Amino acid sequence: MPAKQPAKTLAKPPAAVRRLLAVAAATLVVAAASPATLAHARASATVSPGIVAPGGRVSLNIEGCGTRTARASSSAFGEVRLSPGSPAATNLFANATVFGNASPGAHRVTFECGGPGGESVIVSLQVSPGAARGGTGGSIDSMSPGQIAVGGVLVAAALGAGVWVIRRRRAA
Repeated sequence: MPAKQPAKTLAKPPAAVRRLLAVAAATLVVAAASPATLAHARASATVSPGIVAPGGRVSLNIEGCGTRTARASSSAFGEVRLSPGSPAATNLFANATVFGNASPGAHRVTFECGGPGGESVIVSLQVSPGAARGGTGGSIDSMSPGQIAVGGVLVAAALGAGVWVIRRRRAA
């Protein structure tokens, strides 16, 4: 039977390594304890579309406020209050109509979380020269006459099939 080898003892790590491990552990504990405070570190805002004619509408959106209210103000449309779309929403939004006499060029849109004095974000809105488009509103403006004709034929065929099905049910 072979002789038992003596148990090896592990050397104690140097003091610098122990301190480094203690700092890493403390950092991990602090990071795990504060994710909610870091979630709202910086708000971000958007204006869509970014280029609009006088009289046109824009959508305003801000995320990361950490509040349930905000406001947006601009020389292009005045002041608008933003609110969440649902109780669980994290972003706030609103729509605004650009003044019909807004001057062409860049306009600052200032978003303020929670109202005046809150965290603010500034975004640019470009007002193009000319009036807002009216009429068809872009619904069929970009379609060719052939596409409109095909759509009309499909609608007529659907109506005809509906009438045929209803008459057939009545006859049975």
